[in-house]
Amino acid sequence: MEFIGVDIGGSHISAAKVRSRERKVDFLQFAEGDIDTFGEKENIISAWSKVILLATGNSKDIRVGIAMPGPYDYEKGISLIKDQGKMASLYQLSVKDLLAESLSIPSSDIVFTNDAEAFLAGESYAGAGKDFQNSLGITLGTGLGSAIKVHDVVKDAKLWTAPFRDGIAEDYLGTAWFRQYALQRYGLTISGVKDLLAPGHDSSIANEIFETFGRALGEFLFPYLIRLHAEGVVLGGKISLASNHYLPTTLSYLETMGYPIPFKISELGERSALLGACLPFLSN
Repeated sequence: MEFIGVDIGGSHISAAKVRSRERKVDFLQFAEGDIDTFGEKENIISAWSKVILLATGNSKDIRVGIAMPGPYDYEKGISLIKDQGKMASLYQLSVKDLLAESLSIPSSDIVFTNDAEAFLAGESYAGAGKDFQNSLGITLGTGLGSAIKVHDVVKDAKLWTAPFRDGIAEDYLGTAWFRQYALQRYGLTISGVKDLLAPGHDSSIANEIFETFGRALGEFLFPYLIRLHAEGVVLGGKISLASNHYLPTTLSYLETMGYPIPFKISELGERSALLGACLPFLSN
């Protein structure tokens, strides 16, 4: 029996064989691809299946764990994604059944997990979060992903829509905020965080932008950390790669507020979701 971990996003998919022994995890046959999910359902399912099959190699006896963004009926594998453009043709369809047919395996051998849950579960099993009983997992990128872990239970926290300042959390804690703030305050047109770190950019401007972001991150997380009695935060996503530029401000704010807490950067990277998606099989 081989376990195949899959991480599906709006335009990308990655997959690998996941093998675990005594919490030592190996990822084999890693495969990935960019997928046009604005198209017809048959084309989407076919494209996803091709990448998954690449990860299986010649293995026939497989079980597939899939990390997927919401909204979703994860137990039944039914897509509830409607108004985002991407995956619209799969709305209210059983992606579990469609993939099972395409992969020629029983639908019972496919499980779905929220992508933020899969991230934190994977890091807690064999990565940056393994020493925390109670933790908060945050992925910072195009959007804001969040999950909470209390002992052995990991759940999607859905904090991206949480009220914050004069909007919601995702307005301040993602790539779109960096673009908007740089343009409005400095007249800078950037595509994302990476541009601020490129040679030729004014480092003083970049530092101010990162400090503003770091302060917002601390302000937002503070009440949730208290409520959860969190022992630590596990940080992932593309923006976490620049954490040394904003995290000192976040930590300083939380210390000032009387809640100093360790932040750990993802150790597994994009493979954390592959592992987390397979844990329903590995833990049985």
